[in-house]
Parts: sequence; structure tokens; C-alpha cells
Amino acid sequence: MNWRTTLILGVVVLAVFAYLRFFEMKQPNTEEARRQAQNVVNFDRSKIDGIIIQNGDEKIEIRRRDNKWRLETPIKDQADGALVENLLSDLETWQKEGTISAKDIEADKSKLNEYGLNRPKLKLKLIGSERPPEILFGKDAALEGRMYVRFDNSKETFLTKQSVKKDIDKKAEEFRDKKLTDVTTAQVRRIALKTLSGGMELEKRGDHWDIVKPLRARADDEKVGDLIAQITTARIQQFVADDHGDLRPYGLAEPRGSITLFSQEGRKDQKVEIADSIKVFGQEDKGQMLQIGSVPEKEKDQVYVRFAPRGAVYTLPKKIEEALNTKPADLRDYHLVRIDTNVLDRITIDVPGKGKTVLARRDGNWIIASRNNAPADSGAVRRLIDTLQNERVTKFVEDVASNLPKYGLDKPRLQLTFSSFASENTAETKAGEQPFATLAFGKEDGDNVYARLTDEPFVVAARRRLVDQIPADPLQWQELSIFKFKPDQIHRISITTDKELSLERGDNNQWHWLKGTGQIDGTNVQSLLNTLSSLHAVRWLGATKPQDGLEKPQLTLAFATSPDNKALHRLIIGAPANDGTWCAHVDGRDGTFMISNSDLNSLRLPLVARPSPTPSPASTVTP
Repeated sequence: MNWRTTLILGVVVLAVFAYLRFFEMKQPNTEEARRQAQNVVNFDRSKIDGIIIQNGDEKIEIRRRDNKWRLETPIKDQADGALVENLLSDLETWQKEGTISAKDIEADKSKLNEYGLNRPKLKLKLIGSERPPEILFGKDAALEGRMYVRFDNSKETFLTKQSVKKDIDKKAEEFRDKKLTDVTTAQVRRIALKTLSGGMELEKRGDHWDIVKPLRARADDEKVGDLIAQITTARIQQFVADDHGDLRPYGLAEPRGSITLFSQEGRKDQKVEIADSIKVFGQEDKGQMLQIGSVPEKEKDQVYVRFAPRGAVYTLPKKIEEALNTKPADLRDYHLVRIDTNVLDRITIDVPGKGKTVLARRDGNWIIASRNNAPADSGAVRRLIDTLQNERVTKFVEDVASNLPKYGLDKPRLQLTFSSFASENTAETKAGEQPFATLAFGKEDGDNVYARLTDEPFVVAARRRLVDQIPADPLQWQELSIFKFKPDQIHRISITTDKELSLERGDNNQWHWLKGTGQIDGTNVQSLLNTLSSLHAVRWLGATKPQDGLEKPQLTLAFATSPDNKALHRLIIGAPANDGTWCAHVDGRDGTFMISNSDLNSLRLPLVARPSPTPSPASTVTP
């Protein structure tokens, strides 16, 4: 045998092996084959696109359209998808509990009549590729919960559970979906609300809702979501009629109002133009309109509605009519400002006469860009953002800001600008700062202050105290960390009060006096070093003033963090405040900050150890 023959035989063997392996993989294993043999029907539910039920004289046809189940006969309507899927699941697990062979049936032709299978009233046919034959349902068996069934093309009869019969032995109306719509709250992009007193439209932009008619204003996302959910979660109480006849008996010839939901689905790059309707790829999206009519005479807790997408009149719980009482003021967003923190990179605080403070985000923290990128108190910046995000207006003063001087908003006392920042040009944005919201504060009015977002036409009132919480001095935004050392980095320290003490760390890490006498209290020295090396401000006051008491300090600490004494630092403690804090200043940083009373107490602990008390001589007892 030459090498070519050997190669050919090898290829043939591999091909046969691969075929057998593939064939085996396609075959069910022994346990699966046993289960399938015991099933009444075997089918692939993904290939089933229709169900026909013959129940006496009534034929019910249900079809799958765009992955949704719809009733086609005798009613055209949305089908209850959960009910249909439950039927298919029951069919998949429906098992034979006994078999009467076709031979036995032929031997006694009266058996089909006895089992109710000669001319059965209830039949089930699945539509789709590789579908099983039509299933005929007979009488209930003597054994409780069991019944007889057979296939249309066979007289072989099976004893089975009644589960599938219970799934299909229904009127067509019972297969209708009682959920009003299959649109979810999250899919809704626009709402049109019409009542006899007027109308309102809302539109979702990005993640937030806006009122677009009768005025343009931000909407409260939660309240709008609740309004939409009234429709998307509504359950039909009664199926009344189709909407092709006389609608006057239901108060729907001239409905009291309507709510239309517009959903935007499909490709992400679809073009949407909003005018009187939504245009999607040139097609008009008519939306899903729910019209609300009168209250039935007998069911006072219900109301007639017409739902255009399903072409029918139903009743819903009467609570749905509350939506018709919704006014723009009910849905307005009472938050003072909406800040997208995902794109927020800069906050500019502008106070006339005091210049501008520019806070910029860098690597997850904040810096004072207007002060040579000095580190900012990132916690304070985040608290400001949270405060503004949660701040609610106390009232809407004017919907058209036509007289800004009246409210001091022509020359605001404080203005905050929120911006994104791009360091390079991209296809979406240009390099540089891109403001997306500017909040201005004007005159005070009692406990309120007038305010306005410059891209909105409204004047609102907010809490006056809010302005007091926004520092205008850039020094007040400095980071709270004063020193960032380890205690063992401090090599020499001098403490001056009404006298001066000075210590130095020796080669053996022991402290000795440069100026002072007595035994050194090592515990107090270590406590002082721990506090000093990681000193934090309680807050920054801003520019230093005479009343800070720094010209006549309570305490001055000078220390070195290098053996050559060139890395020198100095902390000055001045006057007390009325909240238990003390004014302080450190060389190399502008302004005055406050330290806590507990930190001050640690910084002025006595460094000279107290002498141990001398034990008294023992008393002599005289006999």
C-alpha cells in the first residue's frame, strides 16, 4: 500500500467518524429519548408561529407577529402573551399516562364514542414548521384529573392530565390581553395630553423630561413617570365593543380628554423631528391614544375608554381619569437646577467686585484653576453640587422674565456657571470650556432670594441661606489638609507661647532640649507630632483680617522636616471663634483657617514631665 492510498483511507475514516459523531450529537441521549417517547407531543416552540383552537362552533386563531401574540379570529386584538406561552410550556411537558392502541380501538368501534373522540368539540392545532398533527380532546376519564386525547390522523388514544384542556377551553375574549398596552414606561419619549380646558405636551430629552406646551419648562421626571405608568400598567376591566360603531353611549363621541403616548424604538441613528407629531424615517408616529369617556351606570368605579391601537372600547379603573386633571404646574420640576455630573468639569463662581473663582475637576478631584491649580476641598465642591441638585425653588415668580432689574437679575449678586471642558477638538465638541447651565441670584425678598437659569425664561425664588453657603472667596475653597507628613519626619520643633521651648531629635531617635530644662514627656511630644504632621482645617475663613488675632498669637509652632533644618514650616494660632474653633495661619498658604479646640489642646500639651510624687515616710506607732 503506497502513501497515497494510506492518506485517502485516513481521510475516509476521519470523515466517517465525524459524521457518526455529528449524528450522535443530534440524537437525544437515553434519558431524553425516554422522556420524548412519553410526551404527548414533541415540537420546537421557536418554530411555532400560530395556534388554532376549535371550541364547538367557535374558532380561535392566535398568530405570532413580530414576536408578539395577536388574536386574529374571531376578534382582532392583542393576545395575552403570558397565557399563550404558558400553553406552550404545558404542551412541552404534557405526558402520556396510558395508551389505548389503534388496534384495540378498531376492535371495539364504540370506544371512540365512549372516549368522546369520535366527533370531539375541542381541538388544538399548532401552526409552524415541523408541527405535530391536530390534537383532539375527548371526555374526562374516571380517574380524577385525567382525560382522553388522540391525534387527527390516528385512532391511538392516550390518557393524559387535563392541564392543556384547561389552558384552551376558554372563550375568545379570555385570550385577549388585559394589559392595556405592551409599551413600557421606559419606551415612551413623548406625551400629548388633551382635555376640554386645554392641552399639554411633554418630551423626553436624554434622561430627563421637559414640558414643551403650553410653556417650555423642565418637568419632574418622577411625576411624569407616574403619569405614564397609569397608562402602561392599566388593566382592562371589561371588553365592551369595537370602536367602529356608535360611541355616544360611552361618552366617546366627544371624549372628555385623551392621553397619547409616543414611543421611539428601532435603530439608534434614527432621525426624529418633533412638530405636531413625531417623524421617524419619514413615517408619522401617530402614537397610542387613550380617549376617556363617561362612567358606566352600573360600575361607578370604572370609566369607558377607547384605545385606538387596539380599535376597541374598554373599561378601566375610574382612577385613570385623574390624569385629565393634570396641569403643567403639577408636573413642573421644582429643582432649582439640573446638573449633568457626567459632563461637569468646571464651576465658575462670579461675584461682582470679588473676581471669579474657577473650580476644575482633575483625576476625580477638584482644583482651584483660578489660583494656579491649587488643590481644592473636593468634599466641599461635591457638597455644593449635591446641595444645588437637591435644592427646590420655593415658588415660581414669573414665567416670562421681562423685567430683570425688578429682581436684581440684570446685575446678579452671584452667578454660577457649570461647564464641560475638552482639551482637544473632536468630531462632537470643540476644545475649551463649554457652558451648559448658568444660575444667577439677584435681590433678596425676606427669607428668599430671586434666581434664574439664564437659558430658561423664568424667575424663581429660592432660600436666601443657599447663597450664604456658596463661598465667593477662592481661599475658602482650599483643601483642608494643612500638613501631610509622617510624625518621624519632624526633626526639630519650637513652641512659643509666653516663653519658648525647642527640641531636636537625636541620632538615637531620642529628643533632647535645645531650649528648655527638665525631663521631656515623650507621650505628649508624640501626641503633638501626630496632630501637627496631619493637621486639618475645620474650614477656611478667607483673607486674613486683624480680628483673626494672628499679630498677637496664642501659640506659634516652627518645625523642620530635614536634618539640615532647611525645610522649615510655621503654624500660628490666633484668636478663638464662638464655635470652639481657633483662627490659624501657616507659612506658604494664603488666608486664615480654623482648627478645632481638640487639635489646639494637643498642640499645647506640656512637654516637661511632671515629677513623680515622693512617698511619705511610714507612720510610727507608739506602744
